[in-house]
Amino acid sequence: MATASEPIRDEIPEEGSLLGLDYGRVRIGVAVSTPERTLAVPLETWEPTGDEDQDARHLEQLITDQRVVALVVGLPLHADGTTSELSREAETFGAWIRKSTGKPVTFWDERYTSRQAEDLLLSIDMTRKKRKARRDMIAAQMILQGYLDHG
Repeated sequence: MATASEPIRDEIPEEGSLLGLDYGRVRIGVAVSTPERTLAVPLETWEPTGDEDQDARHLEQLITDQRVVALVVGLPLHADGTTSELSREAETFGAWIRKSTGKPVTFWDERYTSRQAEDLLLSIDMTRKKRKARRDMIAAQMILQGYLDHG
């Protein structure tokens, strides 16, 4: 049985595109990898409706359109590596994805990715409104690229 510090990590197929998700209470950043898993690219910022059926259909459509074989969910840990309330929410979200899509799910440490995404967007002198619209999908890209680079 996995503990709060060790979320369930499914075995991920060795080939095919992965979807990276930066979980947030309001918005979820989405990125996708190339089928060869060399590069992650930002895809969208998704605002779930709260209707589980509708949200599952949206996720299924992304999976189908991008030919995704598994998902990588960012795990927001504290700076010292311990879990937080948001970590547990991300784990619950990952379990919902697994149940809703039947696809394997794993987690990746996402410490500082939102801050790094914000810093990147600030460095290119983007307006606050444009930064807000892109920050989550850039964070998802960073999460997924970190996973790809580690693998």
